[in-house]
Parts: sequence; structure tokens; C-alpha cells
Amino acid sequence: MGNVAPMHAATDTTGPPFADSADDRQKRRDLRQMKRVATSMLVVAAIIFVIAKVAEDDGGAWVGYVRAVAEAAMVGALADWFAVTALFRHPLRLPIPHTAIIPKRKDQIGRSLGDFVESNFLTTEVIEERLRGADIGRRAGEWLADADNAERAGEAVADVLRGGLEVLDDAEIQKGLEHLIESRVRATPVTPLLGKAIDLTVEGGHQQRLLDAVLVGISGFLDDNQETFRNRLYEESPWWVPEPIDDRVFAKIYDAVGRFLTDVRSDPSHEIRATVDKRVVAFATRLRDEPELLAKGEALKEELLDHPDVREWIDSLWSEAKRGMISAADDPDSELRLRLVNSLHRLGQRLAAEPELQRKVDQWVARALGYLVENYRAEVSDIIASTVAKWDGESTAEKMELQVGRDLQFIRINGTIVGGLAGLVIHAIGELL
Repeated sequence: MGNVAPMHAATDTTGPPFADSADDRQKRRDLRQMKRVATSMLVVAAIIFVIAKVAEDDGGAWVGYVRAVAEAAMVGALADWFAVTALFRHPLRLPIPHTAIIPKRKDQIGRSLGDFVESNFLTTEVIEERLRGADIGRRAGEWLADADNAERAGEAVADVLRGGLEVLDDAEIQKGLEHLIESRVRATPVTPLLGKAIDLTVEGGHQQRLLDAVLVGISGFLDDNQETFRNRLYEESPWWVPEPIDDRVFAKIYDAVGRFLTDVRSDPSHEIRATVDKRVVAFATRLRDEPELLAKGEALKEELLDHPDVREWIDSLWSEAKRGMISAADDPDSELRLRLVNSLHRLGQRLAAEPELQRKVDQWVARALGYLVENYRAEVSDIIASTVAKWDGESTAEKMELQVGRDLQFIRINGTIVGGLAGLVIHAIGELL
């Protein structure tokens, strides 16, 4: 049994009264009826005793037997009435010692009840016994395998997600998110990462495709601006050079540049391509190794982190993510809800069909409940004890009497009957002696 810390708080006897439900009202009517029956038997026994006592001198021997039965029945009825009443209140409102047991000892009863629940219900052995053969994994799988059930489960999970998001402290979450992003960014050197990205680009040959795109862009740029370049050559050419010569020079240069770009684009082994590869690899090495580039990269990173637009973007990350998740959780047709329902449906189908997965789920549930029981059963016991301690004593006694009082009235009835039979036997033995 787990250790429970003693409660030092004073007992609160001003707790709110219990709600009076329809079931309680019916039990109260039944209790009153049984009390009337038991009391009526006591009254009948008293009347018979008085009549027998008066007629005892003139009657026969049988009157003595009747008197003895009635007398013992009254004693038994009164004794059991006292015993039953003393559980819940002072008999006849007299402060007799060791009466009104429940109102006086409700705190001890609450503590004992909590210890009893902790010792006999909240144990790993009990949990494992209850779970053994329960087939939780299989039953959960069969239930989730039904599309309608998966839809309901998805809605429930979405409600839990939405509720959890709404109760979170946005300021704390945003603060933690900012710290996480900034610490990770600051802890990651920029230029070595960029150098690694360039290495991966070279390994995949992506730099050549980029070069092809650049060459195509240059060719298009030259074609689009051919007249502009011709006019610029005309302006820069000496005045004494004839214009036909300028045209021939420009055409020759323009054609040579075009053919050079075409040669580079069409020849995968062109020396320019090899030169580009060498330059790119060398630059990646410099990014990883040169302190000057490392320092420049870190300075640029800090400048970006301190930029107002970047700060505003970081500040808006959590609010935008939260708003998006809540909106998706509320929308049955959102991607989140659809994926959630589909995932639960597929999980149900797997659970229903795979015994090994069922076994794993059963073991996980058993371990989880076992952990909760082992670590928190003392808290459950304390909750029971502290809750009972807050109840009003008289209200507690009344509530408990409603639950068991009707059955306790049979003690009074049986006491009346048994007492009468005992009186008959005792009187008969007396007569024989």
C-alpha cells in the first residue's frame, strides 16, 4: 500500500449539501416506509404486552407466554432501533457516548475508505487481472475499423487537440519557440552548412544544369539586346572608322560569343564546365575552412536574426500555427481531420487483423495503467479522504442512511421477531424449571 501523507488541514464541515436526485427521493420514501413497518411492529408488541400484562392474572398459562414474547420482542426492537439509529445520529437527540458514529467519525471513515480502495483496488495485480483476457487491442481495432467509429474518434481527438491548444499559455509557448529557433540557428554555423549544400549540389551534377540555365539566359539576353549592343559599339568606335567595318566587327564578335555559348552548352566535357566545377568546389572548401568567410557568415546570420521583418515572422509563428490548427480541427473537411480519421481507420484495420499488434497494445495499456496505479494511487486515496472530510457530518449521515437505511430496518424487524422467539424460549425454560 502506498504511503499517504497525513492531512494537516482542519476538517471543513461547511461543505455544500448533496444534490437531491430523483433516486434519492425514491430511496427516502422507501426508507420511511420501512421505518413505519419496523416501528409498527414495536408498537404492536407493546400493545400486546400491555394487554397480556393486564389479563395475566385472570388468564391461563398461555397468557404468560404471550406476555413474555411481547416483552422480549419490545426489548429486541428497542435494542436494534438504538443500534441502527446510533450509526447516523443521537437517539432521541440525547448526546449518549458512542452514538452518531458516522457524523463524528466521517473523517476516519473517509481515510479508511481511501486506504481500502488503495489497497484492494488500485494495485498492479488487480489491474493486470482485470486486463488479462480483456482483449483491449482487438476490441479497439474492431471498433476503429468501422468508418463511422473512426469518424467519431477523429472528432473526439480533434476536440481534445482544440481544447489543449486553447488552454495553452500563448506567451510562454511563443517565448519557448523563439528561444528554440534562435538557439538552433545560432548554434549552426552558416558557411559550413552552405559549403555542404554546394558539395551535395556538385555530387548530383546540379551545378551543370544551373550552368546550362545561365548560358540559355545569357543567349536570350544577347538576342534581346543585340541592337542595343550594336548602337553602343557605334558610339564607342572612332569617327574615322567606316560604319560597314563596325558592322563587320560587331557581327564577328557577336557570332563568336554565340558560338562559344553554344559550344559550352552542347559539350558536357567542355573545359569551361571543368573550370566551373573546380571553382565551385574550391568555394565550398573556403566556406568550410576560411575564418574570414566563417565570420562573415555569422555576422550575416546575426544581422538577419535582428532584422525587424525576421523578428516579426518569428513572433507570428506560434499564433499562425495555433490559428491554423484550431481552424483545421474545427473543419471536418480539413486535411488534418481527413488524415486523422484515415489514420485511425487504418490503425483499426491493422489492430483487428494483426494479433502481434494487439498484444503490443495490450501490454502498453497494462504498463501505462500499472505506472499510474503505482505512482498515483496514494493521491486517489487522499482525494477520497479529503473529499469526505469536506462533507457536512449530518448530510453525510443522511446520504449514507438513504443508501443502506432501508436494509438496516430489517435488523429492527428481525430483532423484534428474534427477541420475541427468544422470550418464548426463555419463558418456556423457566416454566419447566
